[in-house]
Formats: sequence, structure tokens, C-alpha cells
Amino acid sequence: MMKFMKNRYIICLVLVAFFASCTDKFEEFNTDVKHPANVSGESLFSNAELSLVDQISSTNVNNNVWKLFAQYWTETTYTDEANYIIVNRTIPDFTFRAYYRGFLKDFNEASSLIAISKPTSAVGEVEKTNKLAIIELLNVYSYQNLVDIFGNIPYTEALDINIIHPVYDDASAIYQNLITRLDAAIAKLNTSEGSFGSADLIYGGNVALWKKFGNTLKLKIGITLADANSELSRATVEAALAGGVISSNEENALLYYLPAIHTNPIYTDVVQSGRDDFIPANTVIDLMNTLTDPRRPKYFTQIDTSSTETEKFAYVGGIYGESNQFSQYSHIADAIIAPDFPGILFTYDEVLFYRAEAAERGFAAGGTASALYSNAVAASVLFWGGTPAEAAGYLAQPNVNYATAAGTWKQKIGTQSYIALYTRGLEGYTQWRRLDYPILNLPPSISEYSEIPKRFTYPVNEQTLNAASYEAASIAIGGDNMLTKIFWDKF
Repeated sequence: MMKFMKNRYIICLVLVAFFASCTDKFEEFNTDVKHPANVSGESLFSNAELSLVDQISSTNVNNNVWKLFAQYWTETTYTDEANYIIVNRTIPDFTFRAYYRGFLKDFNEASSLIAISKPTSAVGEVEKTNKLAIIELLNVYSYQNLVDIFGNIPYTEALDINIIHPVYDDASAIYQNLITRLDAAIAKLNTSEGSFGSADLIYGGNVALWKKFGNTLKLKIGITLADANSELSRATVEAALAGGVISSNEENALLYYLPAIHTNPIYTDVVQSGRDDFIPANTVIDLMNTLTDPRRPKYFTQIDTSSTETEKFAYVGGIYGESNQFSQYSHIADAIIAPDFPGILFTYDEVLFYRAEAAERGFAAGGTASALYSNAVAASVLFWGGTPAEAAGYLAQPNVNYATAAGTWKQKIGTQSYIALYTRGLEGYTQWRRLDYPILNLPPSISEYSEIPKRFTYPVNEQTLNAASYEAASIAIGGDNMLTKIFWDKF
């Protein structure tokens, strides 16, 4: 079993009921009983946190296909998404809507309600400031995801109810503004007081951990910029590390689901649906088999191959992009499809891989690339329930050890960070886009490696409802197609 720290937080659900039995009063008749006005900012924040993590965790093909894009999983019968076909289900539209009309809207409303609240003490004022800063951190997290998915997006005019045709801002400029917003939010966090308490489903209102989250997000944004703007990247990364980032698995940004109230979306999509749509892909399983990776039993099940192989039980991935018979391949490990499997925003190993990359780029990373890489691999093995001995044995292998593993630093760090990010499809896909490793497979729909997509196309609805802004954005990025690279993807 994965060694997750004990769930200390309770998911707060807001249940508000209004009853109207007569219509003789115009005001009562026009009350929106399905969307009550008297909801606290703290409740909206809880709901937005949950919606954000749900979106990131989900593998529903209508709105989240990143585990398929990253080739962690593949499909059995309906293979469109594993072939990078996203228009049949208008997946970009669902994704756009989940962010803008979902949790970003709720974060915005929560912030507005908390901003006008009137605390009755000096401590309450500090807590109010902390709450607003934490909301801002998650706004920045969400907008970075949108840029990494689409490129140029509505930003400065987004969420303004009075602007029905928001312009699309330049993706590079958005990144720079996100850093500014992060700096301001982090500076406002006062670790001597609290914030949301149990209404915070990730850190339970712990402001010190949210400060580390903010600097970790700053580190992530900074390292993502490395090939596009080395000077800004260095300054951002080094400032983030100086401010203090996540420094152990105990500080991971996780949301623990309570099955009696709300289950992890992976469980909903894979188990509760009663469907056998997904299996682990040969891309990741073959890679991990080659490395004799100790995390395999944490990620996958084995199948009996005695009729075709010399080894009775083995990890066998489905052929990426092809139709696959569910019973003939490894399945997703039980812990991952459990209803209480946590949603993940950040892990310690991710931080260490960013630092290892920073060291290779000549930044002040607080250690050598080799040591940081080794610590990252070990942290991932331990996070998934492995032992220190397993981590040490794995790192001793010549094809894993940083000094002897094949390829450049991008291949070494890219390969191991890709493995560690399993279940986190968007981040795994982003690491592949940035570092170009590992080598992915080609599904039947494409014939050249260069044809593997680099982004989502814009929503179909935007082409009709916000046509002028859409056209300007399409021209600005070099064409609204899946092969157009995000601005930071230079190689």
C-alpha cells in the first residue's frame, strides 16, 4: 500500500435548501433556488479546491485525456483519444469550461466574498489576508495549466462578467505576470496565524505549507521557462529555492478523498463505471521493465504469460493506440483505483527533479545534479510505498545511476521524472514536451514522431462565440493546430 499520511481533513460540502410554495411575491418567484446567494467564501474555496483536484485527477475522456497523451495508459475498444483525436468529443471545450466556468470562477467568487468580510479582531484580519493569498496561489496554478494546455488564453479579461468577448493574452506575458502574482501572494502569507482551517482540503489551513507550495509553484514556472528565457528562469528558480520549497514527502500537496462523501475520480472512471476502457500502456511498462523498476507493483498488476513467455507472471502493457483486449494485459494497480487514492498537486520528487535540472543548467540549486537526481528517484520510490533498500538497489543499477545511465542529462532526468509522474498525465506530458524524453510510441493515426501533438486546439465554441479573439490568438501562436508548440517548447 502507498504510504500516505493520515487524512486529517474533512471535505466540507455545502447543502443549502430553499423552499418556496407560493408565487404571490415577485421577489420570491424570481429567486434562483438552485444557486443560493448565501454561500460563504470559505465554502466556495473548498468546492473550488475539490473541483481543481478532480479535474487534474480525472481520466474521463470528455475532459481529461492527459494520462493517454503521456502514454501512461491506453484504451481497449474506443481508441480515439490514444490516437490524439480530441474533436469528436469536443474535449477542449469541456476542459476550457472546467477551468473558467468551474473552479476559477469559484476561486474568484470566494475571493470577492472573503475580501468584503469584516473580521472582528487583528488575528482575523491576518487570517483573511492569508486566505486571499492562498486563493491567489491556486489561481496561478490553474492559469499555468491553461497556458500549458492551449498557449495564449483569455487572462486579463477572463472572468469579467461584463466582457463577453475576452481577448487572448500572450502566453509568455502571462507566465511573467504569474510570477509577479506569486511574489505578491507569497509576501502576504503570515505563518504566525492560520487561514481556512478544515475548509482547506489540501493543507488544513497550514500557512507555512502553503508558503512552500507557492515557492514550489514558482520553481516549476521558473524551470519551465528555462529554454525560452534563461535569465528570467534563473532568477525565478533561485528566488523560489531561497524562499523555501516542499522539502519532504510529508509536505506533498495532496487532497485526501473520503469515499463516504466524495471518491477519487479515477475510481469513478475505472471501477464505478463498470467499464474496462483503460489499461497501462506498453510505453511506460516496457520502459520500467527495462529498468527493473521497483515501482511496477505499485503502478500495475501482473498477468499470467506462461503460455507465451518463459516467465509465468509479467508486466505487459497494452499496445499504445491500438485496440487491446482487457484481459490480456496488465491492469492499473489496486491502490490507484481505490476510492480514497489522493489527488496530487505536487510531490517532493518533482521538486528534486526540477532542482537537478536547475543544477545542470548552472543555476544555484542547493546541490549537484547527480545528488538531487538520486534523492528524487529515492523520494518517488518511498512515496509509492517502496523501501530505502529498494531505492538504493535501483539507483545502483548502471542504467539508472546518474553517472552511468545512457544519454544526456535531459534523457536521464526526463526519463526518471516521467516515471515518477505516473497518474499525473498533464505533468508527464509537459515533461516530455520540455525535455523530449522518454521516446514515445506512434499510434496508428500518425506516421512521424513530429506529428505527436504539442497542445490542445482551442474550443469549437470559441470559434463561434468569440470569433475575433479566437482568430487573433490563432494567428499569434502560429496556427490553431495540435502541432503548434507552447512558447516554452523550443527543442
